[in-house]
Amino acid sequence: FSFRKLWAFTGPGFLMSIAYLDPGNIESDLQSGAVAGFKLLWVLLLATIIGLLLQRLAARLGVVTGLHLAEVCNRQYQKVPRIALWLMVELAIIGSDMQEVIGSAIALNLLSMGKIPLWGGVLITIADTFVFLFLDKYGLRKLEAFFGFLITIMAITFGYEYVTVKPDQGSLLKGLFVPYCQNCGTAQLEQAVGIVGAVIMPHNMYLHSALVKSRQVNRANKREVQEANKYFFIESCIALFISFIINIFVVSVFAEAFFEKTNENVSAVCANASSPHSSLFPSNNQTLEVDIYKGGVVLGCYFGPAALYIWAIGILAAGQSSTMTGTYSGQFVMEGFLNLRWSRFARVLLTRSIAITPTLLVAIFQDVEHLTGMNDFLNVLMSLQLPFALIPVLTFTSLPSVMNDFANGL
Repeated sequence: FSFRKLWAFTGPGFLMSIAYLDPGNIESDLQSGAVAGFKLLWVLLLATIIGLLLQRLAARLGVVTGLHLAEVCNRQYQKVPRIALWLMVELAIIGSDMQEVIGSAIALNLLSMGKIPLWGGVLITIADTFVFLFLDKYGLRKLEAFFGFLITIMAITFGYEYVTVKPDQGSLLKGLFVPYCQNCGTAQLEQAVGIVGAVIMPHNMYLHSALVKSRQVNRANKREVQEANKYFFIESCIALFISFIINIFVVSVFAEAFFEKTNENVSAVCANASSPHSSLFPSNNQTLEVDIYKGGVVLGCYFGPAALYIWAIGILAAGQSSTMTGTYSGQFVMEGFLNLRWSRFARVLLTRSIAITPTLLVAIFQDVEHLTGMNDFLNVLMSLQLPFALIPVLTFTSLPSVMNDFANGL
């Protein structure tokens, strides 16, 4: 084992792990904390482990064949299933793109004290995707370093919230390792399904299989391929462990501070803190419902304005980084399935436009306080899209004709 080699292979796994930290994920984390306390942490753990195994298979496919998943689908499937698959993956990318762009827009709205409206935030987020294209010219390692920087920002900001709130460590460990949900009903079940949909992203497997191609591996040499697989797997483990810890921070903060709180509790605290947002919460005895926006506001009421701004910075980092990796996924998927050889600018313009139109409509016709339902719907949509990435990955990595000596065992 050599740390120098691990460093050479480090990058693709961290880019892939950003999908485990997008605003959709953060929202499902904070909702599961507020709705079920610490009781669903074991679902998050299992989903991350399953995600890791699937990412490992996707990376192996890319390393062994030298083709990414969309290219292998193009080669192996007939026209009709190929187009159906492409449409399904495209749908998953649009769904996650909507979450990411709206997440960034909400963060900008919070940071500007409501001065930047939701649609304004969406337009800013569209514009800065093209800044990312500009960054891309400086080479992949610089881009990977930039993503590493954004992940660090998320770890620091959500870690700050965690230290401020001081969750109960005993309940946290119990929730993590005891797979049981006491007194849970439909709401908790919906959160559990949402966690799986938010964590395991279908298009992320297409992305990871393409990113590993950025490293030179001599595919004729079996030892080199084995070595590449080993280092990519170790890197994926480290990257997903970091993203898992960040997700735990968010769940724990909301489980400790806001589980079983009512609107009335929060409304009183916000009024005492003379928060400009206290009108958000009606004075009734209904259980508090939070999303990314209300979550930030509630943190601000309970733990001071610093908590609100630090939360918004974390969400902005999550939104920006995942928007960029989403753009990457869209590009590889179109290239692979449709054999398109367009310029990068044209491809980004097309994939962005497809995803942006519904997002902009939502932003114009919905106010920032009523976006929770849309996010839950999109997370469940992700769960339904999973088989369209799962079945190809499992099929191809099990075929000796594709993987030679590296086909899956039983």
